Amino acid sequence: MNERLQAIQQMQFRDRSGAEALLLSFVREVYSPHVTAVELRPLAVSLNSFNGFLTLTDGRRYFFKTHTESDTVIREYYNAALLAEAGYPVIQPIFSSTEAGKQFLVYEVISAPSVFDTSWAIESGQQPDMLQALARAQQAADDNLLHIYHATLQPQTATEAAQAPIHQLFYHRLAGGRLSRFYADAAAINLPGGETAISDLFAVRWIINDQVYSDNLRTIIERATHLLNPAQAGPSIIGHGDAHNGNIFIEQGGLLYFDPAFAGRHHPLLDVVKPLFHNVFAMWMYFPHEKRAQTPITLKREGDAWRVQYEYPLHPVREMFFRSKIERVLLPLLPDLRRRGWLRDDWREYLKAALFCCPFLTMNLADGEKFPSEISLLGLCMAVEMGAESQGTRSILDRTLDEVAPEVR
Repeated sequence: MNERLQAIQQMQFRDRSGAEALLLSFVREVYSPHVTAVELRPLAVSLNSFNGFLTLTDGRRYFFKTHTESDTVIREYYNAALLAEAGYPVIQPIFSSTEAGKQFLVYEVISAPSVFDTSWAIESGQQPDMLQALARAQQAADDNLLHIYHATLQPQTATEAAQAPIHQLFYHRLAGGRLSRFYADAAAINLPGGETAISDLFAVRWIINDQVYSDNLRTIIERATHLLNPAQAGPSIIGHGDAHNGNIFIEQGGLLYFDPAFAGRHHPLLDVVKPLFHNVFAMWMYFPHEKRAQTPITLKREGDAWRVQYEYPLHPVREMFFRSKIERVLLPLLPDLRRRGWLRDDWREYLKAALFCCPFLTMNLADGEKFPSEISLLGLCMAVEMGAESQGTRSILDRTLDEVAPEVR
């Protein structure tokens, strides 16, 4: 069944009517035989999902969404009730099919704009006057998030931790089939200056904007796979797990969570990863051709060392998301975990290992149909910056974590 959902997700961008025909059959099986029509909404934010509207024979119209994840290991998804009980303002579905391979949620029609669309409109200059209102809403939401973390914080056994759905976004993508399907099985990746064999790419030493990295991609992958092993006892909170801006709506000045596909009880550091990367750094992933035109990037190959220079300044709305999550959630959270004796000594490496998975494994950087060669290179640079420590000149992430570190010593 999951193969059908994967096909629909991929077809929606090139053969929408064909995808809708497949979807109609699926919806009638899983939800109701009385569905007469479905309408897909192919969106830039829908990297591993699809959504749209369905209509019943009596004329009622509903919104639907599903998340498609290959190599599924976790068997239970969409813990929306758990989030609501913990105090999250979350939109509740009127119907849920949560079985792996048949994930499908139906909602009342949602008219509020997503934070993804709102922030992109701000960045694109279409709604610049919305920045202050969005900042207030984001800061209030992050204050509430920290409150929920504190209220739900408790130990978790290794066995319990291993069952958390959030690991599907990180460890299971590394250790499962996605890594090999994206890269190990690919002969080469198209980058500025020509194709590079994947085996050679994994051995490259990187100098990025004068930041020197001693770890190559192979080393980063091996370390991340070890660090992100799900079966580790430790602190846990109730979290959304995938709270990027496409899963958040803004309504009457407040933010509403949506699509809790990976919600559950899991480590708090994992919970902040998706919003920290996707809401701040990942616009190239959603709008590769637009960002290619806006992002000067050069590559000089010096044997097995690559020197890359690129310009990717963060728009004020991206800076706002980053500073709010760091200052209102991460900065107060880490000392609290330390006081309780629950902060792992390698917390920084653990956080960066999960952040590495976002640019490297959300989408296939070797997919030349999706990404221009310059954007594939940009994605690789960000994967290295997220997953390894910069030496000399510090990356934005490392510089920020350097500021945070003294607070937890």
